[in-house]
Amino acid sequence: MLITNAKVCDIHGERLVDVLIKDKKIIAIGTDLESETVIDAQGAYLLPGIIDANVRLKDANLNTATLKKVAQEAFKGGVTRLVLAPDCTPSINDSIVLEFVQAHQKREERVDIMSTIATVDEDERLSNIAILLKNGAAAPYMTTAVSNNTACRIAEYCKMYDATLFCKAQDTSLSSVGVMVEGDVATKLGLVGIPSFGEVVHVARMIEIARKYKIKIVFKSIASADSINLITKAKEEGVDVRCEVSLHHLLLCDEMCQGFNTVAKLNPPLAQKVDMLALQEALKSNKIDSLTTLHQPNSPVSKEVAFAEAAYGCESLADAYPLYYTKLVKSGLLSMSELVRLVVKAPAQLLSQEAGEIKVGADADLVLLNIEKDYEVQNIHSLYKGEILSAQVMSVQAL
Repeated sequence: MLITNAKVCDIHGERLVDVLIKDKKIIAIGTDLESETVIDAQGAYLLPGIIDANVRLKDANLNTATLKKVAQEAFKGGVTRLVLAPDCTPSINDSIVLEFVQAHQKREERVDIMSTIATVDEDERLSNIAILLKNGAAAPYMTTAVSNNTACRIAEYCKMYDATLFCKAQDTSLSSVGVMVEGDVATKLGLVGIPSFGEVVHVARMIEIARKYKIKIVFKSIASADSINLITKAKEEGVDVRCEVSLHHLLLCDEMCQGFNTVAKLNPPLAQKVDMLALQEALKSNKIDSLTTLHQPNSPVSKEVAFAEAAYGCESLADAYPLYYTKLVKSGLLSMSELVRLVVKAPAQLLSQEAGEIKVGADADLVLLNIEKDYEVQNIHSLYKGEILSAQVMSVQAL
C-alpha cells in the first residue's frame, strides 16, 4: 500500500514524501514509489499514532464491553496505543485480571491496549509486582496515599526490575473531603476546596525516594506548576523523574466548574487560572515531558447529579488528535513535531517502546489528520462540547 501526497511529520519535522507499507511495516519513503493499492492523502498530515498512557474505562468497570468501547474511541481520535490505569473494578492487581486485559490487547479495532498494575490493594498489601511485571504489565502504578514504608518497598521492586513507576501524587486526607481546587470559585459555589500544595508535598516526597533508590518515576497528570518546578530541579540534579500533564489542565481552569458543571469535576481538579497559565509557560519551556487526554468516562447517572456527589472525569479520547492540533498547534503553543514528541515519543520511552519516527523498518502505526476539515464536538461529557475543532482523523483502517 502506498500513501501519496501526505505531509509526513514526526519528531524530526515535516516533509512531503510518499510512504510505502507492506505487512504493517514501512518499507520505503520517497518519491516515484509504486503499489497496486494507493491512498491519496490530499495534503493531510501523516502522523505516528498517539500513545495515551493515562486512560480509564467507563464507570471504572473492567469488562469486554468497556474495553471495546475505549478502543473504538481511541481509534476515532487517532490513538493507536493506550495504557489503562489499574484503579477499576476489578482492580488490575493479579495475574488473572492482567491476562483478561492482555486477551484484548490487539483484538480491539487495531488499538494496542496495555495496562499498568496496582501495586497495593485496599489494605495496602503489596501485589505480586514481580510476577505481574514478568507477565507483561506496562508499569507499576501507585498513588501517594501509601505509607513511606510501602512506597520504599515498591521502589525496591522497581529498582530490581528496572521498571518505571507511574505515580499519582495526591494527599488523600485533603482530597477526600474536597471536590474542586481551593479558591474563589469554590468559595462562591459553596464547595469544599482542595489545597493545591497537597500535590506538591507528595511530589517532593517521591522525588527523594527516586533519588535514594535510583529509580525512574513519571508523575501522572500533574496540575501544579510548583510540582513541575520541583521535578525540573530534580532532573538537573540527576534524579530520573518525569512529569505528565493533561490537555485540560493546560487549557482550562476552575472557572469551568461555575454553574456546578460536573463535566469539569476532574481528578486532579482543574487549577486556578494563574496556575493554568503557569503550566502553559512550563510547556513552552520544555519542562513538561508528556501529555494525556486524561480520559475518564462516566454514565449520565454518575455525572448528572449534585457536584459534590458527581464522579470525577470527562471524555476526550475520541477527539484526541483534533483537540491537540486545534488547541496546541494551530494556537501556536507547539509545532506539530513538538506535539508528536509529547504525545508519541515520550510516552513510548516511558514504556520502553519505540515510536515517534516515520522511517523505513518502523511499524506502520500511522494516522492521517486532515486539517482542512473541521467539526463541532457533540459529546455532552466533553469539556469542549460545542467547540469547533480544526481537524479530522481520516480512516486509518487501511493502514
